Amino acid sequence: MDTFFLAIGVILVAGILPLTISRQFNLMKSSCLLLMAAGCVIGLSEVLSFLSNSGEAAAANWAWLQIFTLSFKLDTISAFFLIPVFLISPLALLYSFHYLEKPEQSTRTALNYFCYAILVASMALVATANNIVTFALAWELMSLSSFFLVVYEYQAKETRRAGYLYFIFAQGGAMFLFAAFGLIYSHTGSFSFEQVAAIPENIKLLVFILAFIGFGSKAGIFPLHIWLPHAHPAAPSHVSAVMSGVMIKMGIYGIVRIYSLLGSVDMTFAVIVIVAGMITGVLGVVYALGKQDMKKMLAYSSVENIGIILMGLGIGMVGVASGVKTMAFFGFAGAFLHVFNHAIFKSLLFMGAGAVLHKTGTRSINQLGGLMKRMPTTGRSFLAGSIAISGLPPFNGFIGEFLIYFGAFQGLGLHGLPFVLTTLTIISLAVVGGLATACFTKAVGLAFLGEPRSEAAAKADEAGFTMQLVMVLLAASCLLIGIFPEPFVQLAFNGMRDLNLVGAADPGLFLTLVRNIAMTASLFLALIIGITLLRRMLYVRKQVERGPTWGCGFTQPTVRMQYTGTSYAMSMVDFYRPFVPAKTVYSGISKIFPGLTTYETRVEDLAEKYIHRGLIRPLVKYLHKLRWIQHGKIQLYIGYIVLAIVALLIFI
Repeated sequence: MDTFFLAIGVILVAGILPLTISRQFNLMKSSCLLLMAAGCVIGLSEVLSFLSNSGEAAAANWAWLQIFTLSFKLDTISAFFLIPVFLISPLALLYSFHYLEKPEQSTRTALNYFCYAILVASMALVATANNIVTFALAWELMSLSSFFLVVYEYQAKETRRAGYLYFIFAQGGAMFLFAAFGLIYSHTGSFSFEQVAAIPENIKLLVFILAFIGFGSKAGIFPLHIWLPHAHPAAPSHVSAVMSGVMIKMGIYGIVRIYSLLGSVDMTFAVIVIVAGMITGVLGVVYALGKQDMKKMLAYSSVENIGIILMGLGIGMVGVASGVKTMAFFGFAGAFLHVFNHAIFKSLLFMGAGAVLHKTGTRSINQLGGLMKRMPTTGRSFLAGSIAISGLPPFNGFIGEFLIYFGAFQGLGLHGLPFVLTTLTIISLAVVGGLATACFTKAVGLAFLGEPRSEAAAKADEAGFTMQLVMVLLAASCLLIGIFPEPFVQLAFNGMRDLNLVGAADPGLFLTLVRNIAMTASLFLALIIGITLLRRMLYVRKQVERGPTWGCGFTQPTVRMQYTGTSYAMSMVDFYRPFVPAKTVYSGISKIFPGLTTYETRVEDLAEKYIHRGLIRPLVKYLHKLRWIQHGKIQLYIGYIVLAIVALLIFI
């Protein structure tokens, strides 16, 4: 693992260097970018080489404080989850070169780069941690560094609130993880992950539930997702891209890892994961459909895609519990591939939203419009990401979901609970796919088509060169994977080699199917390109007139005649009430010649609403009653400490 730790070292140097040269703004950004790219290229080449070979897992151990051992291990599971870390992180940093372009904030930018490097390194260490102590340290580093990245614009009250909310959920999730680790240690007497399978079967389920809650808080599983729609809009867009595209996948990695370590084939594991996946996927996309803030919409869309990944994992677990090898293999493979694909297209979409915010100053879809003409590169890249996230061919989102479908259909011959779970998963995937298409039709149609709805949208121009370059590269990647999916599908298969519960299956039939799909997609794309070129040739010497996009026969159309986000989505959102409560404010019309009338509909988050009402308010009320404890007298504080120590000694 020497090469891996060399990569981590270079990444950390990339974060430390900006602190020393923060006054040379462009030099600081350039040097950090080059070192980050170098470290990630070293790490990516190492993990790709490891996945392409079939050798033994690599391990490394160091003594720490002469008490604990820091243990690391690189196997195929961790190697696969490291690919998005090393692939997306340097691209997001390149995007930030023109996104963070205020020299007067050079110190703040240097601190942002430092925390960013810590985040990248800690995510890599989480994926390779091989004992409880190492994992806990890396996990906390990841949570703390991402917290400081979220509060970059700390002067805004909304940003501080989002940061605090994220911090609470991060640490609350960590408490559940520590409880799970404590149970493991109490039954094994060891911090090593190698002993986890030895704990009693009845304890394994409790450990999995505690770990699932802890990891689910980071991944954004419903109802533990509340921090996502607040943190992502608050953070700089390159940070949002990494947090949504990469960091929340560390929660998925944790679920896969703990399931593999426990070595249990209990069907209850599959029930928990599939039910959570269905609820998370469906409600996530419905909430996304109802939001008019672009970054909040994308945050809820991340919740939806976590649901899709969980459904894939759940299908794999049903296959393991039922002894259907093909179902298990393709369920996990689909989840793995969707982890990789989501990292690409969700990073692209957050960067597209960031470019729009950067140039217009607003995230509201209802204040945009007409940006495809004014920001053509951003608009077309965002369109590519929207098609990919909707799971439509010939883009990459289709392939991962198709793998999950393929695995699920292998289970339709089962009976009882496995059959019910499989059927519900297929239906949920179909519902999520349809709603995702509607959601991103709304986003592209209202933000990039039509006429500008505000002066800021009318005056917008294209984003900076590095921002455009990264978006084009990611959009091209979405298309490339969709047209040539075989090597990436094989990469997911290789990533599962060390997932011991899932036996090897013959992927020959599926790869043949993938080749046929890829060939069809290539022909379809060639047809579109051919028609486009033919059209341009036919219009070479013809005069083309331009008119209002939304003319509709009116002599003086206005932008108020266009669809709003609410009018487009509410008929679909209403179908899911009462799970998706909507609040409408309407002043009404009561006069023959009415004055100003207001109408506004807001979709509320069910989990946020009831957690705030049922948990946070009573807790705050109770804590206010205990404020007398904090009186400022140091002598009594020391007395509290002494009493606590005495009580602990008596208890022990």
